[in-house]
Amino acid sequence: MNTVKKGRRKMTVWIIIIFITILIWNFLPPSPGKMPLFYNNNGSIIPDSLSEKIYININGAEIGLLITGRDKTNPVLLFLGGGPGIPEYLLEYLYPSKLADEFVVCYLEYRGTSISYNSNMDADSLTTECYLSDVAAVTEYLKSRFAKEKIYLMGHSFGTFIGIQAAFEHPESYHAYIAVSQIADQAESERLAYQYMLDQYQQMNNLKMVKEFEKYPIATSDSAYEDYCLSSLRDKAMHDLGVGTTHNMKSVITGIFLPSLRCKVYTPLQRINIWRGKKLTAASPVGFDRMQFNAYVEVPCLEVPIYFFGGIHDYTCCYSLQKKYFSRIKAPLKGFYTFNYSAHSPLWEESDRAIEILVHDVLQGTNLLSDKQTQTVIK
Repeated sequence: MNTVKKGRRKMTVWIIIIFITILIWNFLPPSPGKMPLFYNNNGSIIPDSLSEKIYININGAEIGLLITGRDKTNPVLLFLGGGPGIPEYLLEYLYPSKLADEFVVCYLEYRGTSISYNSNMDADSLTTECYLSDVAAVTEYLKSRFAKEKIYLMGHSFGTFIGIQAAFEHPESYHAYIAVSQIADQAESERLAYQYMLDQYQQMNNLKMVKEFEKYPIATSDSAYEDYCLSSLRDKAMHDLGVGTTHNMKSVITGIFLPSLRCKVYTPLQRINIWRGKKLTAASPVGFDRMQFNAYVEVPCLEVPIYFFGGIHDYTCCYSLQKKYFSRIKAPLKGFYTFNYSAHSPLWEESDRAIEILVHDVLQGTNLLSDKQTQTVIK
């Protein structure tokens, strides 16, 4: 009898082990973390293509870069992603834009995040000044490596907070600055988004969500504002109402978190570190600065051409504020582009149009495809 019981227990243990293994295999599949390669019609790797994950040492820290391009002689684009903490290449992996067909694209994985994550790193050391210094160093690395006098600079969401300041500080390094969902006045954006979402739930008679929002009186309390911005309610509501990461993404869990655990461009440990880094940077000075940034005051003008991509459904960085800021900022050449089917990620939601703009306007130094009412040259 004891032998039978022991056999059953052993079988139960093995069933549990197999079940856990299957779960891990499905949700965190093994991978060496290699970048996808570029192949021609014959199935051979394109000779002048680039597809690599590298590290460069900046002020004692190993900073990760993902560099990809079909042709290494193409213009170079430094891409500053969102978050901070969510690697921008993840969106490119999930919703390919073919950006690397036109540029050599370098995705900077910020200090303390993703493949640049280090468990010994102090959150207090992650300052805006530190991030700007890292961007300047990576820019110089790319200019030297690819023998370019200037490169292009693109930012998305949080990346626009860093990117527009980098372009302001070092205009000599960039052909143009491209903003995807530009942060203008994030405190005002959060208030507008809060009121919009509360109004929507009131109109829907969703009393449960109305009560949740009323727990955070952000218009009258600074502490409530900070708590709300760090709460799960904000992301949940934005995605529920189609004004978050994409217009069609209904949950950050199913749209970002779970796909990130299966993204084989990163090793299993690197995928876990994405979320460890996200937590670290949430409590960092640069994360706080982003939420208080007022571009009207900090960057009233730029000395390089600027191109703004705005999703009309975006309330993560309110579309109306993007347009308002764009109308005020001075630059040698300006182009604002409204994406009518997008929320916060127009580059991936309407990628064909975004690439067309990049090829025919940005690379040509014109703004012919921009919204007519904002097609402006300031002399």
